[in-house]
Amino acid sequence: MALGLARRGEGWTSPNPMVGAVIARDGKALGKGYHRRFGEAHAEINAINETAGSIEGATMYVTLEPCSHHGKTPPCVDRIIEEKVSRVVVGATDPNPLVSGRGIGTLRDHGIEVTVGVLERECEVLNEKFFTFMRTGRPFVTLKYAQTLDGRIASSTGHSQWISSPPSLRFAHRLRGQHDAVLVGRGTVAADDPDLRVRLVRGRNPLRVVVDPALRIPPEAHILDNQDAARTLVITGPLRESEGSSGMEERGIEVVAIERDNDGSLDLKALLTELGRRQISSVLVEGGAGVITSFVRAGLFDRMIVITAPKMVGRGIEAVGDLGITRMDDSIELRCERIFRKGKDIVMYMRKEVD
Repeated sequence: MALGLARRGEGWTSPNPMVGAVIARDGKALGKGYHRRFGEAHAEINAINETAGSIEGATMYVTLEPCSHHGKTPPCVDRIIEEKVSRVVVGATDPNPLVSGRGIGTLRDHGIEVTVGVLERECEVLNEKFFTFMRTGRPFVTLKYAQTLDGRIASSTGHSQWISSPPSLRFAHRLRGQHDAVLVGRGTVAADDPDLRVRLVRGRNPLRVVVDPALRIPPEAHILDNQDAARTLVITGPLRESEGSSGMEERGIEVVAIERDNDGSLDLKALLTELGRRQISSVLVEGGAGVITSFVRAGLFDRMIVITAPKMVGRGIEAVGDLGITRMDDSIELRCERIFRKGKDIVMYMRKEVD
């Protein structure tokens, strides 16, 4: 029940995790709550506030360790202790160094019985973006693209609107709302002129990130508009190589320069480090082919979502370009987690195979 409640906060709680809480006595739920939005009350407090009477001696089930530090809100452990809950069942320990075991320890120090690790795997998967960010300092990276049945993300002329069906487009917008940032390359901006906001479903607009090594984004591009609704961050090469960043800055668009790697491309690790420094815990990479290929080649992705439409165009633009692999023995192996349909299309969730 707590896990189901937690999922209701998806897309709204970041950079905080999704958390659900249930207070029970004698097998009956007395109060339920979840973290609704970043900056608002945590799940435990919402569950306590929902109860009609005393919860002294009751058990609280919570998907993630209760916080023990002052952030946007007071520590949840203080309220749990105050309400004299007798037992707390915790799904997973919080990887945040500010919490990480301290909440559990504080509860035990006050005589509250704590059980840790119930449905632990499910609780960690629920917040895999948060866990990845806390453990690595970089955002969780999802590569997403739509392709034809013969593996093309655009025709030979570069035309790509629209490969996927309307249900798949709504799904793609939902994915945007579930990530802190959405990232594309300058080529995609020039070819498709995307807006990258969440429009077809209800959701929070992500930070829009454009990788543009030489600052050649067309000034009329939609991604440079509507900064009040969705901010845009442009990642460019060393400033001595770039041209005219001041025009963007006057429009409220931040331009950040990063170094190049040994191959002469922009350093993707440095890019992810910069996003992590800005508390971006997840990024959806929407392409195009050059950006997708760069992330795959560098191994800098956690999940890949591929939407395949029942269409064929023959010669066209491939989603993933040359990876320097000449033998099948050296291929990048992926593990398929989920397959489902959206309209006429097939959606596949995949991960890198880990030995």
